[in-house]
Amino acid sequence: MKIDSAHSQALLGIQRGMNSARDNAARIASAGALRAGGPDDLVGPLVGLKQDRLQVAASVQVLKTLDGLIGALFDDKA
Repeated sequence: MKIDSAHSQALLGIQRGMNSARDNAARIASAGALRAGGPDDLVGPLVGLKQDRLQVAASVQVLKTLDGLIGALFDDKA
């Protein structure tokens, strides 16, 4: 895999995680107004937020790893 491809995928992972977190947060915020299903309506969005956090954290770790690899390549060339 090329470095630029991995970089793009990591950024896409962060973007998707943030968009999903925004959607889940909106569902949580609007759950109080609906009151149809009670607390059970919050379980899905809360679990989703946790998944979103993990996705963003994993994507950030990919970016950090790529940064380290690029730095090591430059150090080897110097």
